[in-house]
Amino acid sequence: MPTQINEATAFIQQYAKEAPQVGIILGSGLGNLAGEITDKTEISYNDIPHFPPATVEGHSGKLILGRLNGRPVVAMAGRFHYYEGLSMQQVTFPVRVMKALGIHTLLISNAAGGMNKAFRVGDLMIITDHINLQPEHPLRGRNDDTLGPRFPDMSEPYAKNLVAKAQSIAAAKGISLHTGVYVGVQGPTFETRAEYKFMHIIGGDAVGMSTVPEVIVAIHSGLKVFAMSVITDLGIREEDNVITHEEVLAAAKAAEPHLTYIFRELVQQL
Repeated sequence: MPTQINEATAFIQQYAKEAPQVGIILGSGLGNLAGEITDKTEISYNDIPHFPPATVEGHSGKLILGRLNGRPVVAMAGRFHYYEGLSMQQVTFPVRVMKALGIHTLLISNAAGGMNKAFRVGDLMIITDHINLQPEHPLRGRNDDTLGPRFPDMSEPYAKNLVAKAQSIAAAKGISLHTGVYVGVQGPTFETRAEYKFMHIIGGDAVGMSTVPEVIVAIHSGLKVFAMSVITDLGIREEDNVITHEEVLAAAKAAEPHLTYIFRELVQQL
């Protein structure tokens, strides 16, 4: 893997005017933050060595280099998922590359199903912890000590100081935020009612099909992490609990301006 990381990094560096400090991963329907990036260069995933192509609707499949609120950033407009048939190493490969490019902090967004009865469609939830129910682990296999430790500490995967900064930013703007636990599952099916109940019982507030593998690799790499979910559907409904991907994208689009504002201001304060 180090060879592949180096090859991808060297290719991207040809287009980078400066080393990025912050990495950003944009989830389903949440790509408009890319429009806030100035002095930017866009690279298709298809052109980057060892990057898989993005195949999911709502994920444009571009790596963007530039500046956000004055800070050099690298942003993924579209991410990879285990359910696409990729290995966990492929899913998390871009995190390794962003680390090699120079980032010290990773900001992640996603669309998630709400299980907390206080949540409504369109709400924002800062992830303060997660439960990993995905069937494969991105660190499985022989560990490369040059990338990170064999047994990384996951007691604080989401940096508390970044959570506090985001809460202050939102409060000053009058944006309502929740905090909660994100449950990571494989997908691509949405959950049954019994599965939603089970995941809520074990401590989950929201559920989605991404983020957790990326966070594990980010912590393994020594990065600080902040993550936020847009609640795009409610799994706690007893009736009319039919969920479509189109509805998820529409809910994410409606909530996106607030998420974009928080990310933009948070980047400035890093």
